[in-house]
Parts: sequence; structure tokens; C-alpha cells
Amino acid sequence: MAKLEFDNIRHSFAAAKMPSRVHAVGPIGFGVDAREFVAVVGPSGCGKSTLLRLAAGLIEPEAGTVRFEGDRVEGPSPRRGMVFQQPALFPWLTVRKNVSFGSRFRGLPGSDARELTDDLLSAVGLDGFESFYPNALSGGMQQRAALARTLAGGPELLLLDEPFGALDQQTRGQMQSWLAGLLADRGITALLVTHDIEEAVFLADRVLVMSGRPGRLLKDIRVRLPAARAERIRTAPDFVSHKAEILGALADQARPAL
Repeated sequence: MAKLEFDNIRHSFAAAKMPSRVHAVGPIGFGVDAREFVAVVGPSGCGKSTLLRLAAGLIEPEAGTVRFEGDRVEGPSPRRGMVFQQPALFPWLTVRKNVSFGSRFRGLPGSDARELTDDLLSAVGLDGFESFYPNALSGGMQQRAALARTLAGGPELLLLDEPFGALDQQTRGQMQSWLAGLLADRGITALLVTHDIEEAVFLADRVLVMSGRPGRLLKDIRVRLPAARAERIRTAPDFVSHKAEILGALADQARPAL
């Protein structure tokens, strides 16, 4: 049984000045296994972020079913944590208090909550910045703090909506390497939405390629690369081949019929 399953999902939404609802995504179906990292790529507006919101329980599908560990998703749960492109930290709280906020939902005793917060701050490389406020941190550090806060809630599934999209290229690469190691160490399942094909290949065990709106699954690509990926792998022949395969799938569906 998949950890997360989309079963024949279809969803549309109302848009201003549109006479009818916009068909955003589907029908589409796929699963994400436990401890697997799956990335979703596709054109803007194809429903990638809609899939994350459905998985998080923030919206309900118009048709079909989203299941987490076999149970229908009917609302948000700390077992399914979501990280957005903008860190969305509480600006009036220090880094420590932002991270510890996530542990409150687990009902941990004070000493356990402090131990967990210390562990996560160390894991994300924010030792020594506990008393800083978000506006004193770099973009990469803010995103690490946001990830730590989400992890403090104890999620088994991490939903990532272009979490590094606002960062410069060098910082983004560093964050990708850091995230891959962190999730592997903690055995957390992940579903990532990204426009960055190189990011998808570097991080994922599988890459799902979606069509333009309404988003449908074009291709499910198994990434044939070592589980532990160093920066140098980005120039390896298999890495370049995967990028070309994804770009080709996107180009084919975008090409107008003759």
C-alpha cells in the first residue's frame, strides 16, 4: 500500500471573470511509497500546487479520493507537513520559538519539546542563531528554520511547494543537498512540486511529468542515480540524460499539432 495515493483525482476552481469553473487537474492517479521522494514538474498552471493542497487536506477534490496510509484525507493533519516557497515564519518570534511552535501540536512535555527543538536546530545548521529573529536571517536560513518548524510537528509526509524557488542558484544547490540528507536520515516521505528540472532529478527517486492544464500525468520516470548524491553528480551522463528525457516530454506535449 502506498503511503500517499491519488485515486482518479479531478479538481476545478472558480475564477474571477470566467463564466465557468476552470478545470485545473485530472483525471490523474499515482502513489508515493513510504520513504520515497517524488518530484512533480510541469507547465505553470497545470495543477501541481493543487495536488499538494489536496494531499495536505486544505481542499477536497471534486472527484476521486486522496488517501494517506489507506485512509481518506479529509482535512489537515500534523502527520502531513507542508512547506511553502516563502518561509512564512512568525516575525515576532525568535528562531527557537518558531521551531518550538511546531512541537506544541504533538503535546510533548516541556523537556522533550526543548530537546526536540535543540536537535532540529542542530540538524538544520542553526546552532547559535536560536535567539535571532527571522528578519536577521538570510533567505536560506529562514527556509531552514521553516523546515525545522514543520519537522517539529512530527510529519511522516513532507509536502514541498517550490521551497527553494526564491533563493539564488548557489544557495538553492546547497539547500537541495542539505534537504536530501536530512530526509534520508529521518526516513521521511516527500512530495515536491518544482519548476526546476535539475532540482527534481537531484532530489527525487521518481519524477512525474504533467501536461498543461488540465494537468494529467504524461510520464513517470524512475531516477537511476545513487541514493546519496553529491554535487558532482549534476554533470554525470545519467543525470544529463534524465534532464533531457523530462525536457523532451514537456516539449512534446507543448508542441502544437500540425
